[in-house]
Amino acid sequence: MFCRYFCFLSLCLFLPTQRRCSLGHISDLRGGDTASLPGFENLTMGYNKYLRPYFGGEPVQIAMSLDIASISSISESDMDYTATIYLRQRWTDPRLVFHGNKSFTLDARLVELLWVPDTYIVESKRSFLHDVTVGNRLIRLFSNGTILYALRITTTVACNMDLSKYPMDTQTCRLQLESWGYDENDVIFTWLRGNDSVHGIEKLRLSQYTVERYYTLVSKSQQETGSYPRLILQFELRRNVLYFILETYVPSTLLVMLSWVSFWITLDSVPARTCIGVTTVLSMTTLMIGSRSSLSKTNCFIKAIDVYLGICFSFIFGALVEYAVAHYSSSQKCAAKAPQEGPANELTKEMEEVNITNILNSSITSYKRKISFTSIEISSDNVNCGGLTMKTHEKIKCVLRNKMQRIIGYFTIQNPSNVDHYSKLLFPLFFMLVNVFYWAYYLYF
Repeated sequence: MFCRYFCFLSLCLFLPTQRRCSLGHISDLRGGDTASLPGFENLTMGYNKYLRPYFGGEPVQIAMSLDIASISSISESDMDYTATIYLRQRWTDPRLVFHGNKSFTLDARLVELLWVPDTYIVESKRSFLHDVTVGNRLIRLFSNGTILYALRITTTVACNMDLSKYPMDTQTCRLQLESWGYDENDVIFTWLRGNDSVHGIEKLRLSQYTVERYYTLVSKSQQETGSYPRLILQFELRRNVLYFILETYVPSTLLVMLSWVSFWITLDSVPARTCIGVTTVLSMTTLMIGSRSSLSKTNCFIKAIDVYLGICFSFIFGALVEYAVAHYSSSQKCAAKAPQEGPANELTKEMEEVNITNILNSSITSYKRKISFTSIEISSDNVNCGGLTMKTHEKIKCVLRNKMQRIIGYFTIQNPSNVDHYSKLLFPLFFMLVNVFYWAYYLYF
């Protein structure tokens, strides 16, 4: 049966149009001389594979459809994806019309003897045709001259990604098909059935992504040599954030909460509070390095995950600095009290004999009278610098000295134990507010 169809096809391809045979005349051919059947060396008789159909006339209509078999990898560092596709192209060649309503599947090696479109994949980095066990190509000829040409291709295509919201990002990638040499005056590309021309993409199961939606477009590529037809398959990939929540966000949040434990430890426990602070800082640094190692160092995006890790690191480092400030203030206060303990006992003994308060009051009163002519009044904290006889630079120094004393007094911690008390409330409160703004911005804006 196969030999019967092959002999019929060979005769139909290379006999003149008026002598084209139909399936009803196959019985007549069987009685003829089979030695006169044309061989492979005569396949180009009356057919020029170097000329497109309708050469010199209207452009060829090429309808395409795609099956996405798999998307094996999506690389953020290289900004590309690798996909295996089944590309099917259909066009009509009036030189291959024969009578009947049958279609014939030809050997894939016969494609070298036919005209085929010069379709290529735009922005493809690497592509190859599968050839196990034979070249994965299909040629099917219909009686009206329509040719179906199918290929199995694995290609790595560039995809420009915006990683500013990584890992809560949605990437838009494209698969573009274009004619290499024939412009729109020679070839017109169309999708066979619009969006229904693409199959398989809705069934894909990817490790980090979910296919949100896809659609097809028809466009043109304007080049210096002309305007070329282009078909575009555009699909959106939404990254699954659950993995990153368990891998990065939860550990970093727990480290921040661990740093707050030091607020419940007394200031005198220096080794305990220092150990907690240093350990959390080092752990957070390791987590930040690990999160960036998955992406290329040449990637200069400030990603959402980097922002969150930076926030967590700031709170952890702030908890360590808080203890340093509280401990320093406590030590300064103790140092100020220590020299006063000895004289205090002596003053107590002297107060039994002499009323030191009266002496100090009388001394201050006499001192004020002596300098009353300068109109400088001594207060408990500051000096009034409104004296008429003071020089200008002396007034400036006096004013600056008073302001510095006020500023120092404002930042002076009177009770170091209150630092931990306020930190227990302020650190969690600010961290919760920052998280609300962070997640609201990256999820909804």
